[in-house]
Amino acid sequence: MEALLKAGLPAQVCVVISNDPAAGGLVSAKTQGLPVLAIDHKAHATRESFDAALAAAIDASGAELVVLAGFMRVLTAGFVGRYRGRLINIHPSLLPSFRGLHTHRQALDAGVRIHGCTVHFVTPELDHGPVIIQAAVPVLPGDDEDRLAARVLAEEHRIYPQALRWLCEDRVRLHADGRVEITGAATTITTLYSPPLQ
Repeated sequence: MEALLKAGLPAQVCVVISNDPAAGGLVSAKTQGLPVLAIDHKAHATRESFDAALAAAIDASGAELVVLAGFMRVLTAGFVGRYRGRLINIHPSLLPSFRGLHTHRQALDAGVRIHGCTVHFVTPELDHGPVIIQAAVPVLPGDDEDRLAARVLAEEHRIYPQALRWLCEDRVRLHADGRVEITGAATTITTLYSPPLQ
């Protein structure tokens, strides 16, 4: 969230919402003069009830785009459908690989040589949806979860603002078949080299 707020995106932040009333992001956003709201999921008996309260707050804010940034709740299909094509998430893996939690541990356990992060449209299926942009980092000999996570996080802070800038500039088109088209974006190819294990 902090990286997005610092990115100077051509957008107005309507509201910053957390399901955790003690979330540090709420304090930070409020300090920056942004409207904040806590909707405690523990106060709701069902996911549907929580999602209804969340949707009501989003709709009342007038937001056109819903951006998940460290929001660790599984959203119902009804909520996701309500914001289809306007609900964006970032996940710390090269989807469709390593969905769910502990992605860096999953990557290390699988022995992959390339890991990364993905900005995508949210669908009812967890950590799944049309890809807007991805970034890759090498998995280096001697990596542990912390070192790998730090390299991935640096890329998250780079590509999430980029994806949102494209969306704000109306350069991203989500086709009915799930294809994502980005207009006016220069194609950049990055070659990553991971040295062979000794």
